[in-house]
Amino acid sequence: MKLRIIWLGKTRDPWIMEGVAEYSGRIGRYLPLAIDELKDEKDATLEEGRRREGERLLKQLSPNAVLVALDERGQQLNSVKFAEFIGKHRDSGTAELVFAIGGSYGFSDEVRNRAAKVLALSAMTFTHQMVRPFLLEQIYRACTILNNEPYHH
Repeated sequence: MKLRIIWLGKTRDPWIMEGVAEYSGRIGRYLPLAIDELKDEKDATLEEGRRREGERLLKQLSPNAVLVALDERGQQLNSVKFAEFIGKHRDSGTAELVFAIGGSYGFSDEVRNRAAKVLALSAMTFTHQMVRPFLLEQIYRACTILNNEPYHH
């Protein structure tokens, strides 16, 4: 199974870039990982920004890709359940599992409707920049759980 992460907007803060690089490298030992950074909308209304970013994101998906949209209103899973979710897709022959992190406008209804799962990392709200290393760490943690390695206690 190939993992792919799509996010909107450039990663700006050095500490976020460091976290992304660190956990991307760790994940690569378990599963192929691709990260795609799409242009975000800067001068649009909320709805227009969501629509444009949503169209851009959906064009990136292959028809058989399983999309997980990260959204503060999504379902929350603990780390073990998140690992089970990834493991289920890995073991059932899912070719590509795609995690999408929206921009500051959030997701359009079209993206939410295309998603197989809408997932929240926390009940708290984080910036779309901060979610990047948080998601990657949780994917890495899931990989170690699935391989019975001692990272998760």
